[in-house]
Order: sequence, then C-alpha cells, then structure tokens
Amino acid sequence: MVTHPGTRVDPEIDVVRCAGKVATLVQTNTYVLLNKPAGYLVSATDPHHQKTVFGLLKDIQARVFPVGRLDLDTQGVLLLTDDGDLSYRLTHPRYEVEKVYRAVVRGRPLPDALGLLAKGVVLEDGITAPAKVKQIRNLGANSVLELTLHEGRKRQVKLMCVAVGHRVLELTRIVFAGLVVDGLALGKWRHLTPKEVNALKELVGLDDK
Repeated sequence: MVTHPGTRVDPEIDVVRCAGKVATLVQTNTYVLLNKPAGYLVSATDPHHQKTVFGLLKDIQARVFPVGRLDLDTQGVLLLTDDGDLSYRLTHPRYEVEKVYRAVVRGRPLPDALGLLAKGVVLEDGITAPAKVKQIRNLGANSVLELTLHEGRKRQVKLMCVAVGHRVLELTRIVFAGLVVDGLALGKWRHLTPKEVNALKELVGLDDK
C-alpha cells in the first residue's frame, strides 16, 4: 500500500489499484489543423526539399502525421494527428470523406467539360467517381472552379482538369471532412476543439468507442 504523496509509478510495469479497482491512464491524442502554404512538402524529411510542413509545427510535443496528402504546390486544409484509427478511416475510400477544392484553371471550361468532371473522367488508374463541380467566377482569361470529391487519388484534381483540357494553375483545399481554416493565416496551425474531434469521429463511426 502506498501512503506517501508524490510516489512515482511506471505505467509499463506497475499496476495501480484504488478501492480494489485497477486505475488506468486516459489516452489522449493530438489533433492539429494547419493552413498549409504552397511550397511545403507533406513529409517529415526529403533530401530535395528543405521546407516541410513539420517545420511549421512549433511547440507540438506529440509525433503527429498528416491525414492524407497535399501536393507541394497545393495549399489549404491539412489535418495532422497521432490518432491512427481516426486517420485510417478518414483516408479509407469506404467512408467517402468529403474534400472541397478551389482551383484556378487555364481558360474557361464549357458546360460539357464541367459535366465530364462531375460525371467522371478516365484517368490511368480508372474512371473517377462522380463529383460536384461549380464554376465560381472568371479570372481574366482563366476560371475559378470548386470541386467536391469523395476520393483521394494522387494529384486527382489536377489530372481531372487536364483530362478535360484545363490545366490547374493554383489549387487550394478549402474543406476536409468538414474542417475549414477560416481565420487561420497561411502557415499557421491550431489544435482542434473537442467539438471538432467528436464530429470527425462521428463522421467515420468512431463516436461509440
């Protein structure tokens, strides 16, 4: 029996009981929302790129990992966490997690091109799933499109737009699984709120755990 306050225990070895019941540590995870700038690699290290998103994450003690990917020149919503179960489900095709991108594309797509993007275009790894596509506005000789996807293929938005004849000039992910970076400057991060974490878990069926 321990009666001295401040007694240290090793959770890997010691078993602590209180009133006959085993006490367990509450496992806490870290959830970070980053407004990723263009030019930063979503990787821990790379011999060809000095700038990675981890250089932007100051004062975070936990070892967090990106949930999914964003290309080097793509900016916007990036979630990082050490919660493996949540990360797995958020990136698994089965859960069809919604991602919204805003793309500046070369030229002005005709309705037929927008229809193809929405219906699905043929890429090297198969036809894309149906998507929601909106033409937001013209930008000089170019256009701003908003695409809502439930897939996460590599460089998918860029390849889809090229397939219909409109190369992507700028790309921003504005929504991921309901998360947005409104009010968060490029290169800055914040912790998710408990409400946001609960919403993510509910989205992929982890809320009952």
